[in-house]
Amino acid sequence: MKDSNGLHVSNGPASGMASALVDSAAHSTDQVIRSSQRALNDKLDQLAERLEDMRERTGPALDRLGAGAQALTDRSLDAVRGGSQQLRERALHASDATVARIRNEPIKSVLIAAAGGAALMALVSLLSRSSRTRS
Repeated sequence: MKDSNGLHVSNGPASGMASALVDSAAHSTDQVIRSSQRALNDKLDQLAERLEDMRERTGPALDRLGAGAQALTDRSLDAVRGGSQQLRERALHASDATVARIRNEPIKSVLIAAAGGAALMALVSLLSRSSRTRS
């Protein structure tokens, strides 16, 4: 007797035993696959639970770290603003003191300014000569 593929099939006791073995092997394979799927699903569930637990434990620490960084940034900005304000106040005080000195001693102030200008011109002249000699 031939099956639908043209192969010889026998209906004897050996054929029944082979069919039973194939069915048994298929059933065992299905059970192994299902068991493996259950084990894999259990491990994935455990992993997901551990990740969630870690997230719950690290979340507040990360929040505190972020808040600490923000507080440090705020304090740094306040310190820079304070330093900037102090610098402005010192510059204003120096400017006021300079104006007062010029009013109190105008001749001395003009002489100091002239001496500063002459020194600056001498320096520029010296630098321009040395650059010309190098070229």
